[in-house]
Amino acid sequence: GAMSVDSITDLSDKASELLEALQLSHPHELDPRRARGKKKALSLNPISWQVPRVVDRCCSHLEEHGLQTIGIFRVGSSKRRVQQLREEFDRGLDVYLDEHQSVHDVAALLKEFLRDMPDPLIPRELYGAFLSTATMEGPAQLETLRLLLLLLPPCHSDTLLRLLRFLSRIPGNKMTASNLATVFGPNILQKEKPGEKEASALNFEDSAAIILVLQRLIEHHHSLFMVPPEMQCDVLRRLFQTDPDVIEYLLRRK
Repeated sequence: GAMSVDSITDLSDKASELLEALQLSHPHELDPRRARGKKKALSLNPISWQVPRVVDRCCSHLEEHGLQTIGIFRVGSSKRRVQQLREEFDRGLDVYLDEHQSVHDVAALLKEFLRDMPDPLIPRELYGAFLSTATMEGPAQLETLRLLLLLLPPCHSDTLLRLLRFLSRIPGNKMTASNLATVFGPNILQKEKPGEKEASALNFEDSAAIILVLQRLIEHHHSLFMVPPEMQCDVLRRLFQTDPDVIEYLLRRK
């Protein structure tokens, strides 16, 4: 449902950047199961699905084998087995996770990967902006989160959506959205790099805000990653005035 980067090489750099910014999706693309066996409509996002293999495979394994496991993110794991899996992924091996892998080891690997990313899923320059939404309520909060998500690089946006889609399936297994936000929030929203001075010294207000923000992302991810129709019209109208070649390109794709 998306085009590769190579397919837009005939466009100018400016046009390519505009197309990257137009990360517009169709609702069915948020859930690949809906389109199984059917032709997919084209997305307006020219960048193909960019999710690290380790994240996608960990999420898929836990969706298949771990959703009924009580305390999936609370029970201890084997440090040796987690380290072995991590090294295999780091070497670029085609790691296959099956029913013989402990779901607790895979869960620990997923948390470690997110925690140790050089730049977290939500980039540090957006840390304050995302946290500020914790003081908002109702539609205003969700609309602000939607706009902030549009600022994420495509790989961060795709990976965050993949993670949230998985996390949204867990509540009910003695893990509420708030519980999951407590576990994953500090790994996704980081003010400082791990190991830096005062990196772990979050004040209570920031910790509470991180949990609330991620909880909202889990609960509303289906709508938050969609560009509202009125905004699509505004973007296309602006492009028609400034870059008609981009409009022509999108119409050719239709």
